[in-house]
Amino acid sequence: MDGRLQLRVQRYGWDRASARYEYLWREVLAPATRGVLRLARLQPGERVLDVACGSGVLTRAALAAVGPSGEAVGCDVSAGMVAVAQAASIGCHFLRTDAQAVGEVLPPGHFDVVLCGLGLMYMPDPEASLAAMARCLRPGGRLVVSVWGERSACGWSGVFPIVDARVQSEVCPMFFRLGGGDTLRAAMSGAGLQGVHTERVATTIDYADATTACDAAFEGGPVALAYGRFDASTRAAVRAEYLESLQHWARADGFAVPGEFVLGMGERAPAL
Repeated sequence: MDGRLQLRVQRYGWDRASARYEYLWREVLAPATRGVLRLARLQPGERVLDVACGSGVLTRAALAAVGPSGEAVGCDVSAGMVAVAQAASIGCHFLRTDAQAVGEVLPPGHFDVVLCGLGLMYMPDPEASLAAMARCLRPGGRLVVSVWGERSACGWSGVFPIVDARVQSEVCPMFFRLGGGDTLRAAMSGAGLQGVHTERVATTIDYADATTACDAAFEGGPVALAYGRFDASTRAAVRAEYLESLQHWARADGFAVPGEFVLGMGERAPAL
């Protein structure tokens, strides 16, 4: 898919998902959020940029860590997500822009820390996006990211082929690329970061019932735009097919679906 088209798909898809995203995903993604904050080692007074901030969960946590003497700025390609983040946050600043353009709208070298929680997978050119984020860092500043891990370790991944079979092009064609092998480490090093460290975090996604599992997959995530255009019979069919793909992890009170995150941290080279 053309990069500009992919960006538009993501923009309008997350606009559609924004109203229910935090309700459906905040607790599910909490292990990744905690992991990013742990690696970031935020200190009072630091200036933090949260790229692909979504509803602002990580941005708000960053502000709590850096305190009133610090700064927390969030940006996202989705106007809907930015509106949700602004409504839920006090003291943070938000703007709409895509990751590759952050260096054009924000001052280079301004931030002590740049965060990107589970956003790189949706970017048409994640390597270029990482380089743009790195340019926002002061010398010696830290970039911390998370992505979903190996496709085989993410039990919910069946949602993509189920939706892709009913649309003209793949919704997220490169979604699991950065989570495979040592790809994230190589991408961060290629962006000029030093001392790159990566680690894998296994997790379990608990859904109370079939409705919640399907709503999270189809209404609050990256396939929301495609799903929103399906007629009633197609929606029923994809939900049934998705639930069938989750049966291995069914339990009496819902589903316990495995997942995996990859965390990465690197530093911009210090000034000479």
